[in-house]
Amino acid sequence: MEHIAWMAWTLPTAIFFVLLATTLAVMTWLAVAYPEAERIGILRIPTTRGDRLFISLIVAAVIHLLWIGLVGTDTLLTIPVREGIEVPSLWLATVISLVSAVAIFRTV
Repeated sequence: MEHIAWMAWTLPTAIFFVLLATTLAVMTWLAVAYPEAERIGILRIPTTRGDRLFISLIVAAVIHLLWIGLVGTDTLLTIPVREGIEVPSLWLATVISLVSAVAIFRTV
């Protein structure tokens, strides 16, 4: 088990994978219930829901890897929310990823 000790298995990472599984389930249901035609967004190429999901997942991975590389996952790096409550800074990367995913689904 020493070969996977470097992996950052944190609560935000677990939530990310749960949200990913939920997203795939919802997108599968949408594909069956509401078939869609390709649309052309700011990339000027036809994309489907699956294409936009793939792009948003790649962007989320890059954001998290950059965050971990530049800021780290040290629990000492926290964002004070209010008196006595602090949130690990990796949550901010998760929020940025979700906002970017919404932007991708709306514009690409």
